[in-house]
Parts: sequence; C-alpha cells; structure tokens
Amino acid sequence: MSDRPIKLLLIDQDPIFRLGLRVALEAIPNLEVTGVVETDTAALQILAEIAQEDPNQVNLLVLEFGNGRSTTSQQLGLQFCRQLKALYPNLPILLLSSVQEQGLLLAAKSVGINGYCPKGTPLPELVAAMQEVADGGDYWFRDMEAITTPNSLLHSRDAINRVGRDAINRVSTHSPLPFSKLRNNLRLSGIAHIEATLAAVTAQLQVPGLPVLDRAILAGQRRELLAARWLLNQLLVSSQERQEENVSVADEPPLAASLSSAIQQGQTVPPLLSPGTLQSALFASCVTKLQFILRNVTDVPLEIDIFREDKKRELLYLILQKLAEQLDELRASQIDINQLYEARFSLLRELWQAAITDFFGKFSRIKLGNQNIEIVNYLLPSIEVVQRDILNKIPLVCELYSYLIFQTELNIDNTSYPVFSAEAKCQALMILENLLIQVANGVVQPLLNSLADVEEIKHNFYGRQLISTREIERFRNDLSWKYRLKNYINEPKAVFESRYELFVIAPRGIANTSVYAPRNQELVKLSNIPLVVTLLLEFSDAIAPRLKSLLAFVGSGIVFILTQIIGRGIGLIGRGILQGIGSASLIEKNFRRNSDRFK
Repeated sequence: MSDRPIKLLLIDQDPIFRLGLRVALEAIPNLEVTGVVETDTAALQILAEIAQEDPNQVNLLVLEFGNGRSTTSQQLGLQFCRQLKALYPNLPILLLSSVQEQGLLLAAKSVGINGYCPKGTPLPELVAAMQEVADGGDYWFRDMEAITTPNSLLHSRDAINRVGRDAINRVSTHSPLPFSKLRNNLRLSGIAHIEATLAAVTAQLQVPGLPVLDRAILAGQRRELLAARWLLNQLLVSSQERQEENVSVADEPPLAASLSSAIQQGQTVPPLLSPGTLQSALFASCVTKLQFILRNVTDVPLEIDIFREDKKRELLYLILQKLAEQLDELRASQIDINQLYEARFSLLRELWQAAITDFFGKFSRIKLGNQNIEIVNYLLPSIEVVQRDILNKIPLVCELYSYLIFQTELNIDNTSYPVFSAEAKCQALMILENLLIQVANGVVQPLLNSLADVEEIKHNFYGRQLISTREIERFRNDLSWKYRLKNYINEPKAVFESRYELFVIAPRGIANTSVYAPRNQELVKLSNIPLVVTLLLEFSDAIAPRLKSLLAFVGSGIVFILTQIIGRGIGLIGRGILQGIGSASLIEKNFRRNSDRFK
C-alpha cells in the first residue's frame, strides 16, 4: 500500500451523512476531500471540469446507490456507475452504501466498481479501504458474504464454476486444432463488441423525431453490423465446433407446446417481470437519453430553454428520481386503478412541489430589494397558475402510472400494445419524457413570473445568451404568445384532430411528436374562442372540397375558352393574314414576269 495522498469526491443525497463524513475525513493525514455533491448530475459536471483542468485533482470516487431505499433509485445508481466507468475507466470507485442486496452488489462489481463498504464501517477500516481502492486494488467488506449470500446462491455459484471448467475441458480435449481456443476467444470477443454496438444503434433507431438522413445512416450501420456478425461466425467457427453446437441444440429438452408454437409463428413471449423491474428498465433508458443534447429544436418555446444545459439535465433527472419515489409510495399504499385516476392531478401537484423544493433548496435565500426571501416559499404559492397552465394539460399521465404500477396495456395511436413488448416500452418512454419536460416547465414558470431578472438567479441558472434584461423580456413575451396560441388555437385544433403533442428527447435535442388519442369529452367542453376555432376548422373541412371542385370547374372552363375559342380565333386570324401576304407576293411576282415579257 502506497502513501500517495487520497483526493476523493463524495456523492451522497443525505446532507447530514455528507457533513459528518467530511468532518471525520478531514482529520485524516494524506486524505483530502476535493468535493462533496448531492446529485449524480453535479458529480458529472465537476468531473468534466476537473478532466479539462487537472485530472489529478480526484483519484477516488465514493458514492451511494441512489438513496439506499428505493429499488428504482438503486437501479438508477447502478446505471450511473456504468456511465462513470464508460466515461472515466481509470477512476477508482468505492461504494459506501446502506445497500446489502447481494444481487445488486454483484451487479456493481460486474460493471467495474472497485470496492464496497457498508455505512457504519469503523473509520480506520473505511480509510484502509479507500487507500486500497485508490491504489488500484479491490476491497469488498469482509462480512459481505455472510450478511447477504444465501446458501443456494453459493451452491449455484459452485455449479456455474463446475460447468465452466467442464466446458473448458471439453473444448481442450475435443478440439484437434492447437489454436481453436484462441480462435474461439477472438470470435466471442468480436461478437460481444458487435452486439454492444448493435444494441446502441438499434436503440437510437427507436428514438422518435429522428431526422430521415440520420435514420438512413443508422439503418445502414445496423445492416453492416449484422453482416459482420454473420461473417465472423462463418470464418472463426470450425466445422467440428459447428457440429457440436448442432448436437448440443438437438440434445436440449423440447420446448413447451405454447412456447414452441409462439416461436414458430414469430410471436414474442412476454418475460415474467415484476412492476419494479419494468419500471427500472424504462427509467434506465430515460437516464441514458438524458445524456443527449437538451437543446430545443422545435418551433415552440419552452420555459426550461432559459436554463443552462447542465441545469436542464439536473432538473429533469431530479424529477425522474422524485417520480420513482412517488411510484414506490403508491405501490406501498396498495392504491387501486380507480383511485389512481381520481388522484392524478394531486399526484402531479405533489411531484411539482417535491421537484421545486429539492431543486432550489428548501432553505435557499436570495436578496430581493431590501429583503432576504426563501425561494421555495416564494414560488410554491404559484401552484394554481402552474396547474392550470401546465400540469393539468400533461397528457396520458394515468396511462403511464397504470402501466408502471399495474402493468396494464398501453392504448395509444389507436393500438393496444402488450405490456412487455418493445413497442409499449417505446410509447411509455415518450410519455415519460414529455412528463419530465412539462413538469420541469412548471418548475421554471413561477421563477420567470416573479424572479426572472434577479442577478443571483441569472448567475446560478441561466445560459449566457439569456442573461440581459432585454433578452429575458423577449423570452417571456415569446412564452406569453405561446400560451395564447395554445389556449385559443393549437389546443382546440389538437382536440378536434384527436391527438396529443408530446415533447421527447432525441439525439439532436428536445423534439416534438404527436400521438392519436380520443378526445371527444374535451371536444364537447370547448367554449368561446376555442369552440369558434373548431367550428371554423369543421366549416373549412366541409366547404373546402366543394370550393376545390368549383375552382377546378371554373379553371377548366377558362382553359377551354382560352385554348378552344380565343386561341383558335387568334390562330385562324393569323393564318389568314399569312395566306393573304403569300397571295399578294405571288400576284406581284406574276405581274413582274408579264411586264418583262411585253418589254
């Protein structure tokens, strides 16, 4: 173990734990707490800044899995660990967590986590673990096996090891070629790389709002990867190995009748997933997409456009975490589906309140005039306006909650999608992204209405292009016109066309799309200007075909008159003139000939 100083970055949501650990570690020689952050997004921002300035500022990352309680939050923490290892493969990571589930800890070890200590570990042992991991070693708490590993899992692990050894022995004894093992390793390595790239390309192809050119390029890449996988299997698999694979497949027990018939018919057999697993998979996909560029590429201004890129991402990620906690609470309360539909507006209200409290900080203060005010208490009374303008108009909320809690089918675009199908996940992901973006708009709206031009707010949250008073007022005016157009024109038009507009996160930024959904009840409730707009749309639909027919008839009549009557008349007149000119020249020619003869 070296005496190299430890420079660590601590990530934990518990402010009391962060403070206590920092105070305890600052008394340890050769150990420096470079930074303490609460969210994953803040950690990514700090690491990106450090990578540009001096990578040696941090040589150890200490983090907690989510909040240590919520299953979904733990899954998001695991996803964050994968992302960290992809971005900073040489940065050692120590998991300091209250998590004790063996499956989750093994998953953490498989993605590259270098060590684990439970919260409550004695300080000397914790410092020794930090030193070991920072020096490039591994450290896993000595009692982890005894605390979390059931005997069946140990037996299963031994069985897996025996199977692996038998497989290696079988390959070494049956293969006549000395380099067959090397060839097989090369093939498996290449296949693994191709499969990972293929999965990434396929995921990008499923993103809605993708430009046609990008979709064509990705489709071409996918075909090339499939061809490369087939070619690799053909070149690096010997005939004997291929025969052994065929024999092993033939020796497998027959499938159940329903399963085999489903495979023969090309159907998808839904896996047995718990609601928590279904939610974790969906949220993990959303976390991945939150790393895309978050620039607004639509022609509709959004409230969050005034924020910097990192603040947008932090706010959206925070709302996703709060939504995960809310879903866990709903499952624990054993709510039924009818109660869910009745409570949908209050659920969005609670989600907005939790997001605005945690994002700005419950006790954060700013100077407004001669007063120091608490931001959260100043913004929370705007809930009625936010709920009327934004929250109550978020579409398909109950469908998303019901899909995640009760595993109901999604009925969107006039199609019913099975729960575990890829199409259902894609549709649910669009609804989830729109929910995050709209709630984020609701968080920013009262800030723009009351504190838009406060210097401290502009310094902490705004992008550089929107910090002057003139640009802020122009931005607010654009939003005001958006509300007017939405209330009086766009929304009644969408109701009449039975569709919802959704904002989604695409690789090029925040895009918009539309899905079909029956809106007959909302159509009946329209009044005043929105009702006039729908009546005008219906009138235009009713009269447009007749008007087009009339114009077509009049146009054909005008064409007939111009071509058959006027055109022919002009042609005959011109023809007569030309003939007259020709006759006159002939007479003159004959007259000259006769005159010459008499002479």
